Amino acid sequence: MLKVTKFGGSSMADAGQYRKVRDILMSDKERRVAIVSAAGKRFSADHKITDLLYLCHAHTQYGVACDPVFNMITSRYLEIRDELGLKLDLESDFAALKARLDKKEVSQDEMASRGEYYSAKLMAAYLDFQFVDAIEWVFFNIDGTVNKEESYAALRSKAAGKGIVTPGFYGKMPDGAIRTFSRGGSDITGALAAAALDAGVYENWTDVSGILMADPRIVENPQPIPEITYDELREMAYAGANVLHEGAIFPVREKDIPLNIRNTNDPVHPGTMIRSHFETETDPHRIITGITGKKDFSIITVFKRGLTSQVGILRRILSVLERHGISVEFVPNGIDNVSLVIPTATVAPHLYSILADIQQELSPDNIVVQDQISIVTAVGHRMAFRPGVSGQIFAALGQAGVNIRMINQGPDELNIIFGVKNEDFAQAIRVLYNSFVK
Repeated sequence: MLKVTKFGGSSMADAGQYRKVRDILMSDKERRVAIVSAAGKRFSADHKITDLLYLCHAHTQYGVACDPVFNMITSRYLEIRDELGLKLDLESDFAALKARLDKKEVSQDEMASRGEYYSAKLMAAYLDFQFVDAIEWVFFNIDGTVNKEESYAALRSKAAGKGIVTPGFYGKMPDGAIRTFSRGGSDITGALAAAALDAGVYENWTDVSGILMADPRIVENPQPIPEITYDELREMAYAGANVLHEGAIFPVREKDIPLNIRNTNDPVHPGTMIRSHFETETDPHRIITGITGKKDFSIITVFKRGLTSQVGILRRILSVLERHGISVEFVPNGIDNVSLVIPTATVAPHLYSILADIQQELSPDNIVVQDQISIVTAVGHRMAFRPGVSGQIFAALGQAGVNIRMINQGPDELNIIFGVKNEDFAQAIRVLYNSFVK
C-alpha cells in the first residue's frame, strides 16, 4: 500500500527535524513519496522562510536592498546542508537566483516557491530519493485551476517504482511561469500526489498529534479527534477550526483516499484519520466530534408582519447584500422576521447603505442590528441519531449563564450553530467541551 507523505514547515525547520522526517520515511518502505514545505519556525521568535522570501521580493520591487534578508534565507538552508553532511552545491543556485532578483526578473510567485524548492532538494539528497520539481508535474490551466489529467499522468511516470521528493505549494502555468497556491498550499500538492498515485493513505505530518476537539488556547489540553469524516472536517474548517487547507480535501475525497494527520515529533501517535465514512468507530458513544467558532459577527434582523408568506421576500433581501458584494453566513428566520449573520468586518463599511436599501426595498416594520456576536459550532455526525442533543447543549449553556442570541441547524443535523456575545465565546466552548467530552 503506497503511502504519500507531506511534511509541513515545522517538520523542515532545521537539521534535527530533517532527521526525524528521514526516520519516519525509512521506518516504512511504503512511504516512497514525500512532499515538503519551506523551512518553518525553529522557535517562536523565528521567521518562516516563505515570509522572508515574500519580504525579499517586495524590497527588490521598491528598489530597497534585500541582501540581509536574502542572506538569512541562504544561511538557513546552508546550515541544514552542512549539519547533515550533504555534498550539495546550493551556492551556485542561490547566486543565480540573486542575480535574477536584482534585475527584477523573478516574479513574486517564483520567489515564494523557492523555500519548498530548496527543502525538497536537500531532503531528496538526504534520503537518496529522486528530486522531482513541482513544475514537472503540477500543471495549471490558464484560469489557475489544476489540470488534473495531465498532472496525474506526469507524476505517475515520474514516480514509477522510485522514491521521490517533490516541493509543495507551486506548479507551472501554460506559458511556463511558476504559480503558487494560496498559503498552506503544500497540503494541496500532497493531496494531488496521493490522488495521482492512487495511494492507500495520504499522511499529512505536522507538529500536532491530529486535529484537536477544541482550540487549546481556550480549552486546556483538549483531546485529539481519533476519527472524523470529510463532511465533519469541512464543517469544522468552515466554522473556524485551523485544520487543513480546504483545497487539500477534494482530490483525496474524490478517490476515497484516507487522510491521516500525524505528528513528526511524536510519530508513534496514530493522529487523526479522515475518511468519507467509518464502518466501525473507535468511540461510538461520543456525540460531538469537535467544537469550534469565530468571533466578531453582526446580525441584521428584519421584522415585517407576514414576512414568510410573501413570495420572493428572502430573494429581495439577499439581493441587497449581493449588490454590495457581501456574502451571508447564516439566515435564521421566524414567522415575521429574518436574520442575516455576516462578519462585522465585511458588513461594517456598507452597513448604513444596506439598511437604507432594505428600508426602500421592503418597508419593514423594524430593523435591528446586533454587533459583538460570536458563532459557536458543535460538529458531529452522530448528533442526528441522538434525541435531545440540542436540549442538552442549551441547558448546559443556560446553567453557565451564557445567553444564546441566535440558533441555526441544518436538516442533515451535522452541526448545531448558535450565537453568543463575544464576551461569552470562550466560556461557551469550555462549557460544551466539559459537558460532552470531559
